[in-house]
Amino acid sequence: MEIWSISCDRCRFGYNTQTRTPFNLTGFPLLEVGKKEKVKMQLTMRDRSKNRKPLQKGRDLSIEAIQTIQSLKRAYKSSADNQQQVIDSKFSRLLKFDMMAILRELLRQDHCVLALMVFEEIQKEHWYKPSVSLYGEIISALARKGLHDNINIIVHEMKAEKGRLEAKTEGFNLLLESLMSYNLIEAALDCFELMKEVDCEPDRSTFKLLVAQLDSKGETGLSESIRKEAFRYYGDSIEFVNEQEEVTAC
Repeated sequence: MEIWSISCDRCRFGYNTQTRTPFNLTGFPLLEVGKKEKVKMQLTMRDRSKNRKPLQKGRDLSIEAIQTIQSLKRAYKSSADNQQQVIDSKFSRLLKFDMMAILRELLRQDHCVLALMVFEEIQKEHWYKPSVSLYGEIISALARKGLHDNINIIVHEMKAEKGRLEAKTEGFNLLLESLMSYNLIEAALDCFELMKEVDCEPDRSTFKLLVAQLDSKGETGLSESIRKEAFRYYGDSIEFVNEQEEVTAC
């Protein structure tokens, strides 16, 4: 005797091939089945939405933001006109949250050309306020790609906005560390001067960072100048020898 069954999320039926009669396994109405013998079948129906992976993949990207990024990438492979069309038809219609999320995602993916295009549009928004931390993210991405000319432009732009620049010592320190790690000494010192111009006082870690990096690159003259300036701020209370020993030990 053979018994085969058909099942789904809401019902389950069996069929006895010897007696050629269907029987109910769940209490639901019987299913009319054919009379062919020696046939085995099992059907399973599921809710596909339960198996979907999250579109955001752990990042703050809405569906609209994801679609805009995809459109920008496709347009980038075609022409500048298509890129601007995506900016006008999709990006410019988004909310602040989505615009910033797209910028940071493009920077994360090292799509620097598209990121700069998006950043230019963000600067036109009424809510935009220049901040050192955001400039730092952009400069770090440009440095990873070796786009030093673009970095100089961004630093110059940041200096031009110093009157309304949102600045914190921590943000400047991260920016200086990033520039120094890519051997962009001149840009780092420009940002150090900007830091003082916007009344963002360097702390001990700022001076220790600059001295350690300049010493490691053989820039003893510049290092000595930073030491003297640190002395004017903190006197003998700041110590550089221990910091250098820690760097050497690492």
